[in-house]
Amino acid sequence: MFFSGISDEAGKPIETQIKAHKELGWKHLEIRNVDGENLTLMDDAKFDEIYEKVNNAEMKVSCFAGCVANWSRPITGDFQVDIDELKKAIPRMKKFGTKFIRVMSWPNDNDNPMTETEWEKKVIERLKELSKIAEDGEIIMVHENCNGWAGESPDNSLKMLSEINSPSLKLVFDTGNTVFHGQDAMYFYSKVKEHIVYIHIKDAIMLPDGKTQTTYCGEGHAYVSEILQDMKNAGYEGGVSIEPHLAAAVHLGKEAKSEEAYKTYITYGRKLIDIVNNLK
Repeated sequence: MFFSGISDEAGKPIETQIKAHKELGWKHLEIRNVDGENLTLMDDAKFDEIYEKVNNAEMKVSCFAGCVANWSRPITGDFQVDIDELKKAIPRMKKFGTKFIRVMSWPNDNDNPMTETEWEKKVIERLKELSKIAEDGEIIMVHENCNGWAGESPDNSLKMLSEINSPSLKLVFDTGNTVFHGQDAMYFYSKVKEHIVYIHIKDAIMLPDGKTQTTYCGEGHAYVSEILQDMKNAGYEGGVSIEPHLAAAVHLGKEAKSEEAYKTYITYGRKLIDIVNNLK
C-alpha cells in the first residue's frame, strides 16, 4: 500500500500541500481544494497552474476528491451539475494520470425528503448514468461511505454496486465516517471489503452524549489498525489517504489557515506511517 492524503487539510495553497507530503516522504496527493476551489470545478488556467506545480514537484495525484453527488448536493438538486462536473474532471484526470475520482450518493433532502424507495431509485438511476460516462472516459468513480443513500449501510453499498454493475464504480472506504454515522467500522468494512480499491483514514470516538469527537488515527473507535492489517493480509496495494478532520474540515467550514493545521497534518501522517510499519 502507498500513502496519500486529502492535502488541503495541510494548507490552502498547493505549495503548502506539496511541502507537507514531501516532508512526510510521500509521492502522492489526493487533491480536493486549492485556495478554496475544487480541482474539478476551477477554471482551466488555475488547473493548469496546479498541474505544472505538482508535476514539477514530481508528485502524483492518487485521487480527485470531487464534489459529485456529495454531502452538499441533496438528491432533489440539479443532476446536470454532477454530469457536467464528471465530464469536466475526466480530461483533467487523464492529464494527471489519475484513475480515481471520489463520489457519494446524494443525501436526502431535509426540507423535502423523498421516501426511502424514491431516494434509492433516484440514486441508482443517476449513478447508472454517471457510470456510463466514467466507463466511456476510462476512469473509476470510487464511492465513499459518507452522507448519501449508499453510505447509510453496507447493504445499501452492496445493492448499489449490484444494481449498477459497472467496472467504473468501486468503493473508497472511509474508516472514520462509520463512527460519525453511528455504525460499526469493522462490520461495515467486513461486508464490503472485496469491493474496496482505495482507503480514507479518519478516526473518532463516540462520546457518552451521542456526539462524536475526531481523534488521531489509531486513537478512536474506527479500527484503523485492524482494518489496515486485514487489507495487508489480503494483498492490498492501493492508496491509504489521510483526512484528519482535526484542524481543518471542509464540510464544517474549518479551513487550514494556520501553522497549527500544517503541524497537525504532519503529525497525523506520521502516526499513520507508524501504524502501517507496525503491521505484521
